[in-house]
Amino acid sequence: MATDLTAPAPPRPDVAGIQRRTLRLLFLTQIVGGVGVAIGISVGALLAARVAGTALAGLAQSAGVVGAALLAVPVTRLMAARGRRPGLVLAYLVGAVGGALVVVAVVSGVVPLLFVGMLLFGGGTAANLQARYTAVDLAEPARRGRQLSLVVWATTIGSVAAPNFAALADDVTHGWGLPLLAGPFLVSAVAFTLAAGVLLALLRPDPLLTARRLAAAEPAADAARPVTRRGGMAAAWRTVRRRPAARLGIAAVAVGHLVMVAVMSMTPVHLDEWHSDADLLRVVGIVLSLHIAGMYAFSPVVGWLTDRVGRRPVILGGVALLLAACAVAGAAGHRTPALSVGLALLGLGWSGTMVAGSTLLSESVPTADRPGVQGLSDLLMGLAGAGAAALSGLVMGAVGYPALTLLAAIAVVPLVALALRHPGAGGASDGGGGSGADRHDEED
Repeated sequence: MATDLTAPAPPRPDVAGIQRRTLRLLFLTQIVGGVGVAIGISVGALLAARVAGTALAGLAQSAGVVGAALLAVPVTRLMAARGRRPGLVLAYLVGAVGGALVVVAVVSGVVPLLFVGMLLFGGGTAANLQARYTAVDLAEPARRGRQLSLVVWATTIGSVAAPNFAALADDVTHGWGLPLLAGPFLVSAVAFTLAAGVLLALLRPDPLLTARRLAAAEPAADAARPVTRRGGMAAAWRTVRRRPAARLGIAAVAVGHLVMVAVMSMTPVHLDEWHSDADLLRVVGIVLSLHIAGMYAFSPVVGWLTDRVGRRPVILGGVALLLAACAVAGAAGHRTPALSVGLALLGLGWSGTMVAGSTLLSESVPTADRPGVQGLSDLLMGLAGAGAAALSGLVMGAVGYPALTLLAAIAVVPLVALALRHPGAGGASDGGGGSGADRHDEED
């Protein structure tokens, strides 16, 4: 069929307007989704400890982390085929089902159902993590790091407030006949359902599909590459393996998350040793609110530093904060103010490794390969955190909280070695999108 060369080209979409609308929508849903994730996490280990025992508390918490990790694979495959909107909606709905199953498990006393519910509950975390990449699909290259960090920061409002809502949710739902600690998971299920509904209705046009159409119209070498829709994790790993900067980015995200989950997940159980039921949820809410504030509240500053001083220095700064956090929390004993400082530092260290590592990873691979590589990163991050959460309960039961923080600190040593081994992998010059990734191809 002959092509009509006189036909007018389709109008270029208003990219700036779509991006502003996308960021506002993500800001809203990150608040709602952040409430759902944080209000469940704040009592998850404590609930599991009371239902299944302290030794299994870490395993229940790790089920949520494993769920988020495993869901990254089908969610990113769906995104690669059909765009960001269906992938985010699927993840939130799975999380809502998980929250509902946790409530049913507590009411019925069926421990295996509790683990299934926690596994599916990870869908909320998977959605919140993938949202940071959704924010940069249509971002200007020079602003990708800052806009990624802005969406991370948006989680602050819901996540910081949520642990303090746990006691209120528990009081209200206890009056409805639900057992102690089941109410927060009911609130999580409602929050995830609301976030899914908003995205399903309003995330139009899809930012990833729009970015692909724009890339296909550009005569650039990176845009000319075919979009990888079914490459899977093996293809993503081959892409990462060829690039030292991408390897450092993935390692920073995974190790930072491992240390954070190991210490944070057992902190409520540690507090349970020193506080009565009357004020336990209040104290847990305060400590975890400060921790989550450290994770998210300063992420725009972390993003700005990532662009100004470079990816590797910010990653190493995050490692230093993680080490300080482990030292302070491990030595805190029953002193709640000191433990609060340690958990706040833990959140700041996580923010440094997450924002700088995610930015470095995204900028170090070609545009067509990014969805698969981003899914691989979230998978490895989740598995690292799951292993830490599973072992943390066993370590806590065997040798206590201070030993747990010491082992978490030792876990950052390989990341430091990797960063120092490739000093050029993570400087500010490594950013810049496709051209930077192409240069890595030539070097390798």
